[in-house]
Amino acid sequence: MEVECIRFKETGYFSQLICDYLDQKKELSSFYNRFPLLENFDGQIKEKASNYPKANRSVLVNSLKAQYKNVKTSQVTQNNIDSLRDENTFTVVTGHQLNLFTGPLYFLYKIVSTINLAKKLNREYPENHFVPVYWMATEDHDFDEINYFNLHGKKVLWNKKASGAVGRLSTDGLEDVFEIFASELGNLGLTYNLKELFKKAYLEHETLTEATRYLANALFGEHGLVIVDGDDKGLKQLLVPYAKKDILEHTPFHKISETIDALGKVSSEYNIQVNPREINYFYLKDGLRERIVEKNGKYGVVGTQIQFSREELIQELNTYPERFSPNVVARPLYQEVILPNLCYIGGGGELAYWLELKSYFDEVGVTFPMLMLRNSALLISEKQSEKVEKMGLKIPHLFKKQHSLINKKIRDISNIDIDFSPQKKLLEEQFQHMYDLAEQTDKSFLGAVKAQEVKQKKGLDALEKRLLKAQKRKLKDHVVRLTDLQNELFPNQSLQERQLNFSEIYLEMGEDLIPLLLDKLDPFSKDFTIIRHT
Repeated sequence: MEVECIRFKETGYFSQLICDYLDQKKELSSFYNRFPLLENFDGQIKEKASNYPKANRSVLVNSLKAQYKNVKTSQVTQNNIDSLRDENTFTVVTGHQLNLFTGPLYFLYKIVSTINLAKKLNREYPENHFVPVYWMATEDHDFDEINYFNLHGKKVLWNKKASGAVGRLSTDGLEDVFEIFASELGNLGLTYNLKELFKKAYLEHETLTEATRYLANALFGEHGLVIVDGDDKGLKQLLVPYAKKDILEHTPFHKISETIDALGKVSSEYNIQVNPREINYFYLKDGLRERIVEKNGKYGVVGTQIQFSREELIQELNTYPERFSPNVVARPLYQEVILPNLCYIGGGGELAYWLELKSYFDEVGVTFPMLMLRNSALLISEKQSEKVEKMGLKIPHLFKKQHSLINKKIRDISNIDIDFSPQKKLLEEQFQHMYDLAEQTDKSFLGAVKAQEVKQKKGLDALEKRLLKAQKRKLKDHVVRLTDLQNELFPNQSLQERQLNFSEIYLEMGEDLIPLLLDKLDPFSKDFTIIRHT
């Protein structure tokens, strides 16, 4: 197995904000607590230890034991759950939606990054214990985002009318999905293992939460992964004082809005990932998850007749905390309140909205976690690697946009030099003389000179494009082979990890897949990883 790396910023697939964060741009330092370097965890441990109530540990462990009651777990996972009672035990966390059969490949990368980080911390800080945690987004209600996965370029879809929290959805109807999945897999090689995994997860469990827990535990339980379901009354009780600050005082709305303005002043290129609402909670019951809004001193649930006075809302929150569901802005705080957590591992989009949250955490007195970008990888087979070499390319070239890659290849193999850069440079030198002349004679001619320069440069661009187009026709076979290869590795001209389901790679690698990822992915790497596998 060979491993190659490319800087995240050189891939072209990561935002300016995330690239600046990885470079530890000093203007961003106020938006996070500590940068995720191994030596920085010492300070994070001390801060979280002084800030996390001991009583929360008992609540957490009791809830986890109840959630795992009917789950066959490894001894290491059981030990990890028990250890959370101890004041020297801490967590590192990733979170993800309940995508059908894990959804995109990066689901694995998130959890692998988390497990590997816990391992490294256990080696570096042996006086403490570190537990990898997967937070299931059981309360999300965006069913259309999670009801499918891609296999062999086709969408395997769970076609179902759904409402409310996805974790509470019945698995009824997934028998039909299994038939489609099984038919697409066929009966050769490693297909039996995948079919059995799908059947046991989705056809032998009643809810999507139970199915996802089984699946994640089957894939990673032997590595001590602890899976948390936040849709839990005991855990929600710890959230009550913070929910009151949100709903009644709009604390996150004010603090996060200020942070968004501050981020915009650092760079206009930073895209805001999420905007806070005045109230960042939903009202949650079976089949219902709708926003809570305030109007004329009354608190209503959007799309329903449910309404509370201020006093009634407080009573409802105290009595039924499980009916209050945090949105994307409030959920991170919930996680950090209930877990003795040090670090959140997420994708670029996730870290972008976490960077909006620190002032809110500071305001309510909760330690802000370290933020680590999850590992990203491109898995390339030996056969694909050979194709790249035969084409005279290097794998990093394939990260280019397709038209740029094709143009590069055409220029490389053409016996005609289709690059008018020297002509453009000569043109600029000639026009510089004309600018100087206009300055000395009549400055009103400067605009005319500029217009003529632009016109002639456009003419050269047009000629260059026409010649490239002609060469593409002549070298059509090269273009087709190159396009086919890039489409294999970057389906839909996107990163492989965002399109492929793990089952497609499993069919090639089998049980070696997860051990390979655990061995080759370093959570502290600041690079995109390319793994050649047999």
